[in-house]
Amino acid sequence: MIEIAISLAIIGFALVAIIGVLPIGMNVQKDNREETVINQDATVFMNAIRSGAQGLDDLTNYVMAITNYVTVYDPTMTHLVGNPWSEGYTTTNSYTTPYFLLTNGFRIIGLLSTPKYQPWGGDKTGSGVRSNHVVAYVRSMSGPAFEKFPQNNQSVQELGFTYRLTSEVLPYGTNYYDPNWTNYTAFPANSADNILRSNYWQVANSLQANLHDVRLTFLWPVLPRGRTGNGGQTFRTLVSGQLLQTNDFGYPLNPLYFFQPQTYVKAP
Repeated sequence: MIEIAISLAIIGFALVAIIGVLPIGMNVQKDNREETVINQDATVFMNAIRSGAQGLDDLTNYVMAITNYVTVYDPTMTHLVGNPWSEGYTTTNSYTTPYFLLTNGFRIIGLLSTPKYQPWGGDKTGSGVRSNHVVAYVRSMSGPAFEKFPQNNQSVQELGFTYRLTSEVLPYGTNYYDPNWTNYTAFPANSADNILRSNYWQVANSLQANLHDVRLTFLWPVLPRGRTGNGGQTFRTLVSGQLLQTNDFGYPLNPLYFFQPQTYVKAP
């Protein structure tokens, strides 16, 4: 009996240790699965944006909403001009009338490719720089098949893995080279330094017009009221080519942007 009691005690301690480790292992497995899903989805979005894809209509099954949080600054980027506002789009509503709905991949990629900074001027608030912060709420494209289209059970969809995607498209800016290289006005006209720095200035302008830094930031999972959990990852790439502004037919108030990888412009 003594031996049996000792054996049961040893087994009891072992079971407690095993049960204590199980939640840790399950959390690690969950984190790995979510990171794998994010890596796969990020590849789809990054390739679609950098290639200017216009026909990925399957994205309408996963992108639930896109919101552009707009802030206008003065030319020095130090003071606000007017009040910030938001421009929201869903599959059933939008901030403009007629509604600009997320009914095709053309609109989704066009909105996600919106440049981070744009010139702003000519209205009552004065001129400056418009800053765009584009955020999308997305149901994962990768993962268990029963969660995906044509599944239309709202309860099943809500239990699926959802993340928040922030898209930033920035020009190749002055933080990549020394601004002194382009300060040609500080030297006499037609001097060697003036010509050299003038050439650098033209190269820098061409780079800003034809080379962009694309950053996709993923935060997950999406919690009630739009909050996000502790998961986060950022993907980044450089895209060469012209960023073309256009719009869907009949919707001039909703600009869309697409990269043209084989088209380059000469900056003024």
